[in-house]
Amino acid sequence: MFAESVPVIFRTVLFASTLNLLAGGAALAAVAADAPSARIVVQQAPLAGFVHYDGKAVWDRMKAGDALTLVREAANPHDSNAIRIEWQGNMLGYLPRRENADLARQIDLGARPEARITRLEKAANGRHRIAYEIYLPLLVK
Repeated sequence: MFAESVPVIFRTVLFASTLNLLAGGAALAAVAADAPSARIVVQQAPLAGFVHYDGKAVWDRMKAGDALTLVREAANPHDSNAIRIEWQGNMLGYLPRRENADLARQIDLGARPEARITRLEKAANGRHRIAYEIYLPLLVK
């Protein structure tokens, strides 16, 4: 019950902090080394604009787990924090405007977040057809 009430980023950080405390940092390195996909999920959001771009044309080829590309569009005339979301070079939409400022700032500062599809659903509302997560891979020395 506790886990469901805490946002994903804080659950991940709490888990990592607990591992660090228990093993002086060695446990976190071991987890990251054993699981090459170890990551910190920083954001999950609906997909804005799905019905206006290439999503319908590539729908049957996409699957959960597929990598997505995040493309920063600082010169976008409608939103200076715009982040375009693509699948294999096909534009699917954008990270919603109300949720993109923090991630845009981090990308502008040099962060290289990654994204992947977590679920595909034939929902009537295009914003809910593709569930995805944006994450930062854990770095290990």
